[in-house]
Amino acid sequence: MGIISWIILGAVAGWVASMITGHDASMGWVANIVVGIVGALIGGFIMSLINKTGVDGFNLTSFLVATGGAVLLLAIFKGIRRK
Repeated sequence: MGIISWIILGAVAGWVASMITGHDASMGWVANIVVGIVGALIGGFIMSLINKTGVDGFNLTSFLVATGGAVLLLAIFKGIRRK
């Protein structure tokens, strides 16, 4: 997957994750991209722990893994920020 694909997938996954967790109003497009890409890394790591394929291309499975990882990242961030 090329850098442009990572940016596009990260932007969409980060945006969807921010809408799910209620952070949409407080995040800009750069934050959505960063959260989506980091979420893809987290989701891919978790999938590798259970011997499944994580982010392996520009497809629905990769999008779901990236979005799930981004939701997890935002939930952790929200929990840390409350304290």
